[in-house]
Amino acid sequence: QINFVACQLFALLAAFWFRIYLGPSHASSAVRHAFATLFGIYFAVFCFGWYSIHLFVLVLMNYGIMNMASIPNIHRYSFVVAMGYLTLCHISRIYIFHYGILTTDFSGPLMIITQKITTLACQLHDGIGRKAEELTAEQNRLAVKTRPSLLEYLSYLLNFMSIIAGPCSNYKDYIAFIEGRHVHMKLLEVNWKQKGYDRLPDPSPTGAVMYKLCITLVSLVLFLTLTKNFPMAYIIDNEFLDKTPFLTRLGYLYVVTQSAKPKYYFAWTLADAVNNAAGYGFSGVDDRGAFRWDLLSNLNIWNIETATSFKMYIENWNIQTAAWLKRVCYDRAPWYPTVLTFVLSALWHGIYPGYYFTFLTGILITLAARAIRNNCRHYFLSSVPLKMAYDVATWVVTQLAVCYTVAPFVMLAVEPTIKFYKSMYFHMHILSILVLLLLPIRPRSHSVRRPQNQTIQNSVKSK
Repeated sequence: QINFVACQLFALLAAFWFRIYLGPSHASSAVRHAFATLFGIYFAVFCFGWYSIHLFVLVLMNYGIMNMASIPNIHRYSFVVAMGYLTLCHISRIYIFHYGILTTDFSGPLMIITQKITTLACQLHDGIGRKAEELTAEQNRLAVKTRPSLLEYLSYLLNFMSIIAGPCSNYKDYIAFIEGRHVHMKLLEVNWKQKGYDRLPDPSPTGAVMYKLCITLVSLVLFLTLTKNFPMAYIIDNEFLDKTPFLTRLGYLYVVTQSAKPKYYFAWTLADAVNNAAGYGFSGVDDRGAFRWDLLSNLNIWNIETATSFKMYIENWNIQTAAWLKRVCYDRAPWYPTVLTFVLSALWHGIYPGYYFTFLTGILITLAARAIRNNCRHYFLSSVPLKMAYDVATWVVTQLAVCYTVAPFVMLAVEPTIKFYKSMYFHMHILSILVLLLLPIRPRSHSVRRPQNQTIQNSVKSK
């Protein structure tokens, strides 16, 4: 943990230096790629020692696949090799280290690299192996038309800004950042002449970085004061279970789950700040005309803590991983995309049994929450008091459902997970099954996924 924090703080300083002295106006793209890669390799070796060899082996294996595999199969081969290697490393943590978390735990960076490898492979397949009319608008926008060079590939996967804690970004966005087109592309989406500008503004990330560093500081204080004082293991302590009524246990479950969050808030917000400090992560201008630096943000704390649906909570937690799951699995799954996406998420996280309890429970609760929303929500929209009552009730249920779902994720093993669910009387499982049995399944409100040009083609044919 000390190595992790030291590396990220050093990466933050390096990011400021990188933006000021190796900006696109001061250095070529090749030089920026080279320095980003060398710094990343150094941080990996410093933080993980010889375990970092796993990162480099996986990167080089998939570079060979990217250059030798046929385009129709490149995404399949890359996915199988990357996920297979990651899974083998996860297995070693159980059978070699006996559920222990290594002092130098390289699995986190390996998980990020796996995301990037599979993301690039899918986008390369879209750009070279598929026709534009077969793609959705997003797939077409992110499609990669040429295979990257070795330097570009290494820079994308091993750059110092994301090698320790991510997040995963799209290859085209990263290349645009290195080449100095990243901010300019987003600014061109706004008509600045109407806003009184005679030229494009030059947004600075300093304010966004300072704001995010304040969040990391608060998160660190909460982690040091709350997390150790409210351990998750206490909710299955025999004395606690014998003396505490059910509703009190539910309340304590919420408290310990809240106490487990600050370390994620700290790590992800600091990683976001590192990328912003380097000039990466600009996402455009909001409705009020303020510059936004949230392209790579991994969470929205306000939306998480005020979520009134399971879907809303998931969409604002680990945002970039959710985007990766959507792009490589949900949008490409031939059947049962929701189930397959949850299964892939569990496999990507590791093979601890607790992960699978969490994600399989998540499937059940997601389907039940969707059924309730589709069948009941419209009855509460007729007046403000009803809508407010609905929001309060769904907030309470959502927060407790999330706590119930993620507890095994922290416990990891089978025995404490079963003990926990028994102490909770499996109430969320039972309620979800009853909802799915009793409520009719209504069609989803959004349209079926289709290639971007299909509607236009149908219109032309009818004319």
